[in-house]
Amino acid sequence: MTDLPPHDIDPASDHGEPVVPAQKKQGVEAIREALKTIPYSPGVYRMLSAKGEVLYVGKALSLKKRVSSYTRLNQLPERLRRMVSMTVSMEIVITRTEAEALLLEANYIKRMKPRFNILLRDDKSYPWLMLTESHEFPQITKQRGKPVKGATYWGPFANAWAVNQTLNLVQRSFLLRSCSDAVLNSRTRPCLLYQIKRCSAPCVDRISKTDYAELVSETRQFLSGHSTELQQRLAAEMEQASQDMNYERAAAIRDRIRGFASIQGSSTINPSTINDADIMTIWQEAGQSCIQIFFIRGGRNNGNRAFYPAHLEEESAADVLSAFMIQFYDNKPPPPTILVNCEIPELKLVEEALSIRRGQKVEILRPQRGEKKDVVEHAALNAREALERKLAENTGQRKLLEGVAEVFGLPQTPQRIETYDNSHIMGQAPYGVMVVGGPEGFNKRAYRKYSIKGPVTPGDDFGMMREVMERRFGRRPENGERPEDWPDLLLIDGGLGQFNAVRAVLADMGVTGIPIVAIAKGPDRDAGREWFFTETKPPFQLPPRDPVLYYLQRLRDEAHRFAITTHRAGRSKGLRSSELDDVPGIGAARKKALLNHFGSAKSVRQASLEELENAPGISSGTATAIYGHFHPEWVQKASVDDRSH
Repeated sequence: MTDLPPHDIDPASDHGEPVVPAQKKQGVEAIREALKTIPYSPGVYRMLSAKGEVLYVGKALSLKKRVSSYTRLNQLPERLRRMVSMTVSMEIVITRTEAEALLLEANYIKRMKPRFNILLRDDKSYPWLMLTESHEFPQITKQRGKPVKGATYWGPFANAWAVNQTLNLVQRSFLLRSCSDAVLNSRTRPCLLYQIKRCSAPCVDRISKTDYAELVSETRQFLSGHSTELQQRLAAEMEQASQDMNYERAAAIRDRIRGFASIQGSSTINPSTINDADIMTIWQEAGQSCIQIFFIRGGRNNGNRAFYPAHLEEESAADVLSAFMIQFYDNKPPPPTILVNCEIPELKLVEEALSIRRGQKVEILRPQRGEKKDVVEHAALNAREALERKLAENTGQRKLLEGVAEVFGLPQTPQRIETYDNSHIMGQAPYGVMVVGGPEGFNKRAYRKYSIKGPVTPGDDFGMMREVMERRFGRRPENGERPEDWPDLLLIDGGLGQFNAVRAVLADMGVTGIPIVAIAKGPDRDAGREWFFTETKPPFQLPPRDPVLYYLQRLRDEAHRFAITTHRAGRSKGLRSSELDDVPGIGAARKKALLNHFGSAKSVRQASLEELENAPGISSGTATAIYGHFHPEWVQKASVDDRSH
C-alpha cells in the first residue's frame, strides 16, 4: 500500500542521531536523479540506502508521479522525510496494472522486510487436508508445504491440531486409508485403524474398489460443503437397512452420521450462512495491533490464529489490515469471501489483486447485520483478548529485562540475549547451540546450531565453546561497524572456566562491548542456587525466589534443551548413515539392493569382486568401483600393472 510506515524505530531519529538538512537534500537529489529514467507506467519502486538495504517498497499507478511526491519534503510526514534522507538510489519494476503492482509489492515486502513498511511476521506454511488421486485406493492425509501434483486439497487449517482433529473425524466417518502406498502394499493383515473402525482395510481387500470409490465420492461431497444432502441420503439408507433387519449395516451408517455431527459441532464458529470465507478482524490498543483470522471452509471452522504485524503507533487499523491482507495471501489462495470489521482503503484495487491471486472473483465485505455480523464481532472479541494477553506478557517480559540490566549493571535494557550451551557424548556428535531471548520471549527463528568441526578432545567443552564463538562473531562488515544482530548480553551455561574461555576468544577477535555472564549451578548442582560470573563483579548468587533468577534459569534451560535435542538428532543421523554412502555411484536403490543381498555394509566391504558382480542390480563396472573403494591397495596394484604393460 502507499505511504506505509516504518516499524520499531524512533520517529524522531535513527539510532539516536537527528536528521540534518544536508542528508535530506542528498536524498532528494538521489530521487530526482532516478526520476530522469522512471516512466509513468504502473509498477513497484524500492528505495535503497548506502549499504544496499531496502528501506521501503511501494506500488503506484504512475511511478513517475508517485516517486516525484517524495521530492516535496515540506508535504511529507517526519518518518517519510527520514526515509528520503537515507535514500541513495532507487530500483523499479514495471507491471501491466496497478493490481499486479500491489501483488508484487506484497511479495517484495515479505522477502526483503524493509524497515519503513508494515510487516507481516509470519513465515510458516499452513496444513491442508489432501486426497491423493494417483492410486486405485486414494489416501486421505494432511500435507504442508509444496502442493503434490494430482491431489485434491481442502483448507487451509490454522494449525496442526485443527487438521488432525478433522482428519480423525473424517477417518471415523468415511473409513479412508491414511497410510502411505508403501505401507498399503506391504500389509498382509489389517492394522489397528481397521480394528477401531477408522479404516476400511483396502490393503487386504476388506472392501471392493467400487465401494471404496463410493466412500471417496462421499468424502469429497462432505468436505466441499454438501453435508446436508449426504446426511439425508445416509439417514434414508439407515432407515431402509433397519427395515430390512440388516442391523449391522444400520449401526455402521449410524456411527458415520454421528461422526458428521462431531465434525459440525467441534468448532467455536459454525455459521450456517457462510460456506467458504476467512473472517479477518483487527483490534488496536497501546499502539499495537492484533489481527485474528478464522478459516471457514465447507461451512466448518478450520481453526483460528492471531497475528501481530509490525508498524508505527499512529498507523490506522484500516491501513494495517489492508497491508496485512495482501501479504498474507501472497503464498496461498484467498477464499471467495473475506469478512472484515473495518473499511479497507482502495477496496476495489485490493479485491482485484486478490481475484488475480485466486483466479476467481474475491469479495471483501463488512457485514452490518445478521449472523455474519455476529461472526465478525466474535472474531474481533478474540482479537481484543489476544492483544490484551500479549500486552500483559510483554509488560512482564519488559520488567524482567529491566531487572537483568539492573542485576548485571548493563547500560540499557537488553533487547537481545544470546544463551550458549554444548552437548556431546565423549566427543561424539558434538554440537554447540545458541538460543535468543528478548522483549517478545524466545525468538526461535534466530536459534542457531553449530556442528563442531573440531577435532574435539572428549570433555573439552572449552574448545567447543571457542569454536562456537569464532563462528558466531568471526564474520563482521568490512567497515568495522557493529552488526545489527549482535547481542546485548551473552549468557554462557558454565562456570568460571567457560567464562574465561569466551572472554579470551572474543578479546583475540577484537570483539568488544558485549557483556558476558556465565551461570553455573555450583558444586551441589541445585537449581535455585546458581552462581553468576561477570567481568565487573565477584561471583554472586541471587535470592532463591527472585523473578530475574527464574528468567535466567529459563534461558539456560532452553539452551540446554535445544542442545540436547540437536545432539540427539545429529547422533541419530550418524547411526543411520552407512559405509556405502561414501561409495561413488551408489544411490539409494543400489544401496538397498546391496544390503538386501549381503545383509550388512560390513559384508559388502568383505565381499570379493566376483561376489559383487553376481549381486542383483550391480553391473561389472559398479562392482569394480565398490571393490576398489574398500580395497585401495588393489586399485594401486592394478594401476602399476597397467603401466608396466
